[in-house]
Amino acid sequence: MNATSPIRTTCPYCGVGCGVLATPTGPESALIQGDPEHPANAGRLCSKGSALGETLSLATRLLHPRIGPRRVGWDEALDKVAGEFRRVIDTHGPGAVAFYVSGQLLTEDYYLANKLMKGYIGSANIDTNSRLCMSSTVAGQKRAFGEDVVPGCYEDLEQADLIVLVGSNAAWCHPVLFQRIVKAKQDRPGLKLVTIDPRRTATSESADLHLAIRPGSDVMLFNGLLNYLRQHDRLDFGFMERHLVGLSQALDMARDSAPSVPAVALACGVPETDLARFYQWFARTERTVTAWSQGVNQSSSGTDKVNAILNVHLATGRIGKPGMGPLSLTGQPNAMGGREVGGLANQLAAHLDIENPRHRAWVREFWNAPRMAEQPGLKAVELFQAIEQGRVKAVWIMATNPVVSLPDAVAVRRALAACEFVAVSDCEAATDLAAYAHVSLPAAAWGEKDGTVTNSERRISRQRAFLPLPGEAKPDGWIIAEVARRMGYAEGFAYASPRDIFVEHARLSGFHNEGRRLFDISGLAGLDAAAYDALPPTQWPVNAAHPQGTARLFAAGGFPGPEGKARLLPLPPKPPAHPPDPDYPLVLNTGRIRDQWHTMTRTGKAARLGHHLPEPYAELHPDDAARLEVADGALVRLASRHGTALARARVTPDQQTGSVFMPMHWSDTQSRRGGVNALVNPVVDPVSGEPESKHTPVRVEAYRPAWHGFLLSREAVEIPGPDYRVAVRGAGYWRYELAGETAPDDWRSWAGSILMQEGAADWLEFADARAGRYRCAVLGGGRLRACLFVGAESILPSRDWLAGLFAQEALPERDRAALLAGRPAVAGSDPGRTVCACFGVGVNVLRSAIQSQGFTTVEQIGAALKAGTGCGSCLPELNRLLRGTRS
Repeated sequence: MNATSPIRTTCPYCGVGCGVLATPTGPESALIQGDPEHPANAGRLCSKGSALGETLSLATRLLHPRIGPRRVGWDEALDKVAGEFRRVIDTHGPGAVAFYVSGQLLTEDYYLANKLMKGYIGSANIDTNSRLCMSSTVAGQKRAFGEDVVPGCYEDLEQADLIVLVGSNAAWCHPVLFQRIVKAKQDRPGLKLVTIDPRRTATSESADLHLAIRPGSDVMLFNGLLNYLRQHDRLDFGFMERHLVGLSQALDMARDSAPSVPAVALACGVPETDLARFYQWFARTERTVTAWSQGVNQSSSGTDKVNAILNVHLATGRIGKPGMGPLSLTGQPNAMGGREVGGLANQLAAHLDIENPRHRAWVREFWNAPRMAEQPGLKAVELFQAIEQGRVKAVWIMATNPVVSLPDAVAVRRALAACEFVAVSDCEAATDLAAYAHVSLPAAAWGEKDGTVTNSERRISRQRAFLPLPGEAKPDGWIIAEVARRMGYAEGFAYASPRDIFVEHARLSGFHNEGRRLFDISGLAGLDAAAYDALPPTQWPVNAAHPQGTARLFAAGGFPGPEGKARLLPLPPKPPAHPPDPDYPLVLNTGRIRDQWHTMTRTGKAARLGHHLPEPYAELHPDDAARLEVADGALVRLASRHGTALARARVTPDQQTGSVFMPMHWSDTQSRRGGVNALVNPVVDPVSGEPESKHTPVRVEAYRPAWHGFLLSREAVEIPGPDYRVAVRGAGYWRYELAGETAPDDWRSWAGSILMQEGAADWLEFADARAGRYRCAVLGGGRLRACLFVGAESILPSRDWLAGLFAQEALPERDRAALLAGRPAVAGSDPGRTVCACFGVGVNVLRSAIQSQGFTTVEQIGAALKAGTGCGSCLPELNRLLRGTRS
């Protein structure tokens, strides 16, 4: 490969599936740009995607196989995995082993893992972390359409006259797609945007109407809409007569459960006038897209919520046509690809049903499988419960970190600690999961492996390698095939390249299909190596009837359900599985933040992504905070019946009373006691098996440690003792936020044990024992090496100015003198907390510019400071700053 030529590949983050141009600049670096020719993003990238080149360091990578802590060769490691799985299968049967995989895998890798488990081992105990985010949509679409199919495409968002975002903070979680919506609103001011979310989020800043519904009341809201459409004669009875079944039952349920706008408004906790306005807009606007994400899916009634949305689109015939339809926004880059190959425990590859004997026979025949799974396997939550109970005795975990991401995470840790054999395929060496691995297998990372992924609009894109494999790392597909060979299945896994796997996958999609299944990429089954390498982004189905792919489905019916019809479902609104009670009176909602991804194993490497929201936080309404005697910025302890966590309080009216929001990204690696999934209850949707991550009863109380502090250090350090510790990577330094229930007897000795580094010449310090304050700084060679600030209260000096001192080759005398004061000698030198991650623009810089230059628009800010001109995900916050600074 020509090191100066950009390689076209696909972003490894969310399901938008942005195209990336990656130009290698070394073995651990690359220049990253958006691909202007990729239809998903047309050159745009979000803050995470644009920082991908900063995440390629090998310093923390797992580069060699290990058995326990011992480095071994590949043969020994693979023999160990194959031998342990064979031992357990021979002794206890195939149901005693399991794979737990990930939407981070490429489709080809996913395919092999499912083929090995379901067709050769003979168990369906393979599930994926996509179970945690998208399985309710899978189940809902299958119930309605007869197959897991997303009907529309991203262009519909730009052609719609009304966009409804339900349970989706797209401005932060799918920012490139959201910027397409913002641009469409600018181009067509008549386009209306409605957000439906218990929280007022960054997405709501751009909305014409925000409905802050009571958590869990989505089915009631959309039943009410269906009934309103019936009352006002806005249903498409012709479409329903030709293409739907279940109409009368669904309409009767909607009428009985949601009889009127006032009744629905009261049940959902929203103003009647706002609800009526939404219903009116929906009724009169044919070109309507309803898009949803985890706020709908991650619920004990998530499948019903999905079907409630599908009901109103089917009943109005607003599906599969330009500018209209339901659109599921997928969480991971290849959650859709995993669904195509049967990645969930209750699926078979190629959208075939594991409970259908004919489908099992077809797959057995195609694979020449020796031992086909006969029934669904264990879904994610029940899989780890089975491990703890000893029913599953060997598990192979690939490209995911369940001890952080699964609900009831403490129980997951107990399960893995007791498991007879745990194999882990991962890129990183020191994840929370690594401690439980009996065998660790170094997997290739993004940029080092070849294959395909499928985004939220059914678009298959290539991920291409642009970096060499480091150390002894290998692609996941190679690892799976090698284990299969050692288990005696060499003939079924004799692939020379990812292309060989892809064309087999494509052939299976057309096997016994004949139009029965919409997932059909048999038109790609003849790709040779050159054509596979050059494969452009393509939407399925791709077959003889649609050789160039298909943008939209179902405009003229043609559903894969019985008799070619879709189904409306009667959906009784259900109360939460576990409502709040006097012991746990608040509802915990979990989610993502703007600049981080999953458990931060990748984004945590990019210094500029850590400073917008550097700590785990708990978002509370001011009324709840006042009742709990919690101040903004103070620490709080959250407790549920499953675990506890510590977080920084953020007090905001954007949160509902009675609720608390906490992000899910922090693990023990970055934050001691900052993992929210230790709290989340393991209740699941009975249809989809997706966990209830949005509604756990919790208790919140002020956490009042004996001391608070922060440490900035040029080198990463070990800090013993503090109950609260958060580590954030900076540009040339590490930042640690600290708090402890017991203070050291001697702060100088404690600090010295951490900070006295070789070559350090100067030690500056200040102590006020009566006030509980201690400050010190270590200098060496004229440069700042580290500084520590401790106080009895959480209010401490700004970290941002101090962090900037680490970039200086020699510390000026004025900064040295001001160091322990914690504030710059020259006013205006503190940039403040980062708002724009793309260009590193801080809040103090923005406020000063708005005031001094009289800015009134984000365009003026962008022209002067570049803030907001990159990915655009900071634009909602810039607008808030404009309003707040002017007022």
